[in-house]
Amino acid sequence: MTHRRSRPAAMLAVALCLGGPGVTRAQTETEPSVALPAPRREGEISVENALAQRRSIRTFRNEPLPLAAVSQLLWAAQGITHGDGLRTAPSAGALYPLELYLVAGAVADLAPGVYRYEPQRHRVRPHLAGDLRSQLAASALEQHWVAEAPAVLVLAAVYDRTAHKYGARAPRYVHMEVGHAAQNVYLQAAALDLGTTLVGAFHDEHLTRVLRLPSGVEPLGLMPVGRPR
Repeated sequence: MTHRRSRPAAMLAVALCLGGPGVTRAQTETEPSVALPAPRREGEISVENALAQRRSIRTFRNEPLPLAAVSQLLWAAQGITHGDGLRTAPSAGALYPLELYLVAGAVADLAPGVYRYEPQRHRVRPHLAGDLRSQLAASALEQHWVAEAPAVLVLAAVYDRTAHKYGARAPRYVHMEVGHAAQNVYLQAAALDLGTTLVGAFHDEHLTRVLRLPSGVEPLGLMPVGRPR
């Protein structure tokens, strides 16, 4: 995992220019949500094998991800597993402060853009149109390999959902939950013969601007995903 670090404001102003060819900034939340393939509940390798195979991967093949694989990764991070709305990752008080976004650049049967995952319906709702991977990489302190992944999962959180019950302890509970969700993605990626790593090195304010995150939603981690090269 990479840790956040500061950088001069002047360099950020250059690196994080929000324009770019082929990118549409129009908000698309009014568009219909996109159904995802149903997640599988049984796989070809054991949890033990996935644990043994898990590695942090930063190089990816130049090939699109199947939509079924993206569906499985989103479900692994925040999917519903119980009739009461319980999810794949534990949450303090079952308050579920996490928000999960998909930055799709090369995903089969899915237009490039930013999508918000809807766990209750296992669907993704369009948030922004256009391929934002290069802007995402610029926000991540110019880690250009982030843009080489066909898709990036963005783990974000609304701290107030947890704080109203747990007060000052809310941040630690939220951060624990992000770790749970990220490990789920690591293991699911290993089971699908994919690679990922959790990136924490980014400039929060600029990443929020790139993704146009709603007020109160704070980015906590990026997980670029692809076939290892």
